[in-house]
Amino acid sequence: MRYYLDPFGCAKNQVDAENMMLHLDRAGMISVSDAANADLIIVNSCGFIESAKRESINAVLCWRKLYPEKKILLAGCLAQRYAKELAGTLSEADGFFGVEDVTKIAEAVEGLMGSRESGKLGMRNEELGIKERGSLANRVSSHFSFASSSRPLLSLPGSAYVKISEGCDNRCSYCAIPLIRGPLRCRIVPDIAGECRGLLARGIRELCIIGQDIGSYRSGNSGLPELLNAIAEIEGDFWVRLLYMHPDHFPLPVLDIMERDPRFLPYFDIPFQHSSPAMLPAMNRHGTAAAYIALVETIRRRIPSAVIRTTFLLGFPGETDADFAALLDFQQKIRADWLGCFSWSREEGTPAYVMKGRVSKKIAAKRQREIEEKQIPITGENMDRFVGQTLDVLLEEQFGDDSEENGKPEGKLWLGRLYCHAPEVDGSAVVLSDNLELTAGTIIPCRVIARRGYDCLARIV
Repeated sequence: MRYYLDPFGCAKNQVDAENMMLHLDRAGMISVSDAANADLIIVNSCGFIESAKRESINAVLCWRKLYPEKKILLAGCLAQRYAKELAGTLSEADGFFGVEDVTKIAEAVEGLMGSRESGKLGMRNEELGIKERGSLANRVSSHFSFASSSRPLLSLPGSAYVKISEGCDNRCSYCAIPLIRGPLRCRIVPDIAGECRGLLARGIRELCIIGQDIGSYRSGNSGLPELLNAIAEIEGDFWVRLLYMHPDHFPLPVLDIMERDPRFLPYFDIPFQHSSPAMLPAMNRHGTAAAYIALVETIRRRIPSAVIRTTFLLGFPGETDADFAALLDFQQKIRADWLGCFSWSREEGTPAYVMKGRVSKKIAAKRQREIEEKQIPITGENMDRFVGQTLDVLLEEQFGDDSEENGKPEGKLWLGRLYCHAPEVDGSAVVLSDNLELTAGTIIPCRVIARRGYDCLARIV
């Protein structure tokens, strides 16, 4: 049986997809790169906000239109959250598979492919990987035991995601993640360190540590530092990138580790979401603008090379012009290197769903555009500081030739990333190779010679 996997959503969803592929491959099924050659199409969906749901459902509809004879399995967060509802309305999908236990994907697929009628009609929730939560808070989600370093990787060469936890206890009032993935459960340190060793043995050079909030790992200020100290004991030349730490419980001992070991990149992904004294408690976030500004100042004082990424949420119920003005002021004060923003999505089951004072989509979109426009010069100025520096670049792919104005060939062009670029969300390093033979997935020192928009132009040293 041949399958094609169509991935959507975040990096955490990607790791789930990789683990599903591992179990399907172990069961003798074959992954193909073209859906036309597949017997089964798996849409690994996102269910975080309305636009992501539409994107995943549209994928199912499009695949069904293209391939009416093939089986289609809707997997991932959307299937976990809405399997019962979609079973009665999304006839284009033959089955559904949730996120609770990806180790059962082969069993679910075998049942689906073996059924003469629609697989979703005869399969129980347990068979779909959709379980009642029960006592999940007291155990590690079973699919963590299969976070194998030998799994197929969907990342660009040289980089891999390491998921250290599942679920979330922060309970931000707008967020459906706890409804989908449950409360916080954490892997043990030796298991994660073992995965890191295995990935590095495969030639991976960048370990991206992810979770819904890695600062909450093992629910304490010492949890994440303990894990990072264990990773620091691994010998070798590699990067460790930390992604997504909630600002209300940022573990400051992480800075000590970064000061001691340069392999831990000074890249901080801290989603502040807002700064208004009215919006933060409404979002069930417990910090203040002053505390967040102080955190940024502390990071930059201790680690001058620090790069900070954040996200803002616009149009939350009750957001006034004064609240938005406070956020604009906050944006100018923290001057984040990278900033993404999104408009509030009304998600059933979340506390914000019933909140009054909803902001129109038009106003929310206008505020989002203003934030994005004001961020352009901030990011540009911040990236200018890298011009003239010699920094390591993780090479990802070759994409063409370059020429001087006089027409003489300069060599091949490569795309890569500096430490200031997280995978897929930030800019890139455009590297002039000078006709050297290079390999994707390797790290090479380069001198940054210019900035072009959000990207850096670099030449190999």
